[in-house]
Amino acid sequence: MSTEKCFAKGSAAPDPVPNNLIRLYSMRFCPFAHRTRLVLSAKEIKHDTININLKDKPEWFLERNPLGLVPTLETPAGEVIYESPITCDYLDEVYPNKKLLPSSPFGKAQQKMMLEHFSKITPYFYKIPMGRRNGEDVSGLEAELKEKLSKLNEDLVNKKTKFFGGDSITMIDYMMWPWFERLEIFELKHCLDGTPELKKWTERMWEDPAVKATMHSVDTYKAFYKTYVEGKPNYDYGL
Repeated sequence: MSTEKCFAKGSAAPDPVPNNLIRLYSMRFCPFAHRTRLVLSAKEIKHDTININLKDKPEWFLERNPLGLVPTLETPAGEVIYESPITCDYLDEVYPNKKLLPSSPFGKAQQKMMLEHFSKITPYFYKIPMGRRNGEDVSGLEAELKEKLSKLNEDLVNKKTKFFGGDSITMIDYMMWPWFERLEIFELKHCLDGTPELKKWTERMWEDPAVKATMHSVDTYKAFYKTYVEGKPNYDYGL
């Protein structure tokens, strides 16, 4: 029972997960849930999607995930998995077609270390736009972000590969992509100046079928984030 419109407090619980599917609880504009949507799409996993109103969460959703976070997965057996890297690792393990994680323990560890480094970058995508809106001087934060992006650029230069895990897309690329897709919305595209390899990586990522299948237009993103900033997020924007 995939549904685009979000479920809010007081809504009836959805039907049980069908036997041949896995269910994703998501929010259309959430970058963390976007990671899981990318993996589901890349691996062509049959699933249904239930979108959640994150400002007014349904009681039945909080029973499944007391943290109330998306992405959350639910299996037909009632097993619940949450946190974006954990959901993505789970999908890669349970659905063996088109493996996204390296087969070697060291390769897997390398990707997890890269993800740990990247988790220190994502706060800048929120701090800088928020600082701008509050009339603060964000030049220092932008300089820090540029420095961190230049290290990612260096990483690609040293590896001499098209993507972060080799010459084809692997899990780490999908884990990082949602924030790069939103660079223009956050008015941070200029932070890629001086990072030619990283720019090429973004161009290659835009061509990926899973990226194309899960993206929103810049106008849609901008309109949603405007409602978000105003404190009245319209999770169903554009439907």
